[in-house]
Amino acid sequence: MSEKLASGLSRRGLLKLGAASLTLLVTRTAAGAIGRSSVMAVRVWPAPDYTRITLEDSQPLIFSYQQLSNPARLLVDLEGVEFNSVLAKLPGRISAADPYIKQIRAGRNRPGVVRLVVDLKGKVKPQVFTLKPVGEYGYRLVLDLYPADPIDPLMALLQKQPKLPQQQPGENPGEIARMVTIMLDPGHGGEDPGATGQAGTHEKNVVLSIARRLRKRIEAEPNMRTVMTRDGDYFIPLGQRVEKARRVQADLFVSVHADAFTNRTAHGSSVFVLSEHGASSAAARWLARRENASDLIGGVDLKVKDPYLARTLLDLSQTATSNDSMKLGRDVLGQLGDVNPLHQGRVEEAAFAVLKAPDIPSILVETDFISNPEEERRLNDDAYQDVIADAIFKGVKNYFAKNPPLAKSTLS
Repeated sequence: MSEKLASGLSRRGLLKLGAASLTLLVTRTAAGAIGRSSVMAVRVWPAPDYTRITLEDSQPLIFSYQQLSNPARLLVDLEGVEFNSVLAKLPGRISAADPYIKQIRAGRNRPGVVRLVVDLKGKVKPQVFTLKPVGEYGYRLVLDLYPADPIDPLMALLQKQPKLPQQQPGENPGEIARMVTIMLDPGHGGEDPGATGQAGTHEKNVVLSIARRLRKRIEAEPNMRTVMTRDGDYFIPLGQRVEKARRVQADLFVSVHADAFTNRTAHGSSVFVLSEHGASSAAARWLARRENASDLIGGVDLKVKDPYLARTLLDLSQTATSNDSMKLGRDVLGQLGDVNPLHQGRVEEAAFAVLKAPDIPSILVETDFISNPEEERRLNDDAYQDVIADAIFKGVKNYFAKNPPLAKSTLS
């Protein structure tokens, strides 16, 4: 409070300002005379595909950045931000195993400006963008550090596993024993926790555990292999999940989730395929809308266009894919029905964005309702996760037994 203001107010006048006004004065003083704010949280999500750094504040962050070489580093200036204990702890959040970041330095650069210096392990292609408040998050500044030369998932897959023998002359093409590739997609991850149960269980964690168990079963088969859209706690945009499946020429796409509903008594397993004519039920429409919001919560740079999420109608080339998706869905649902109550006795349809690969049979498995306290408890049980993984695996095997894969020269 200035001396002029203090001299113009008596003790009684000050009291008449009231508690709210005094609180406002204290708040403004704490924020600083030039409207400075304090970063509330910082998070770092290292992943094979990219590393993400997120800074969260109660108001929009004003920033500028530049990329430098020799040595490779990224400079980020935050204007009107106080250097506080949250920012001071950011360097300690960087792991030595981070694939793209050596270290981070943070400090006051000049009055009213905090500078972050991100020392890099090589050339990166940064995406820097802001996100408005959504869910439990405030305003976010996101630094996504992608490698300058993107990782090719197909080459990584071919280098990891040996090729199968080529077809011999006179061999029946219908009996070709070739490797089939299944893309496993644990939903959500990183900034996007997915649904959260009453006891605090995050969907992203249980579905990753189930997907890893499913991967173990599939890769024990001689002619089957898997690729994971994510194999850790980090976020992958919906369109990138579809793109990765197409890049490795996956034979199937299986997305694993644990859904939630407004009614905690909702229970049972469900299987969904992409809808061609709208959702098969109001609940399916609600779930698809919620799952499709993953990009908003996880955080996607809207300037980067995605050709798959832009699709609103299926073209004629997808008719066969849709039919195969329904066959796969029925086989998996039948196996789930043997070990768990079903939410619906049929494969449901809705416009799930993650199922929009035009040439890959794709299903989304809602293993249980994490919003149901009893099912949340089961989802945290290792033995129950094994049961669910077994059921999905058996459904996939049944599908291939009835629908042998055709030859693919690239992956044969």
